[in-house]
Amino acid sequence: MSEEQTVTIDNTEYKVDDLSKDQVRFVNHVADLDRQLAQLGMNAEQAQVSRNHFMGLLSESLKTEPAE
Repeated sequence: MSEEQTVTIDNTEYKVDDLSKDQVRFVNHVADLDRQLAQLGMNAEQAQVSRNHFMGLLSESLKTEPAE
């Protein structure tokens, strides 16, 4: 037996089967955008860590090598 799919919007639970085609499409867009935002957050975090690492390498190299 399969379980009914539901979605919670503004603290109200709806059965997906009761939504219109447009509403289902909107739900899918929102879910996809949530995934994209999460991925962008991870990408930003990775870029920040990488930047910090390279800035540290640059700072260390400036301490040990004479400027030309």
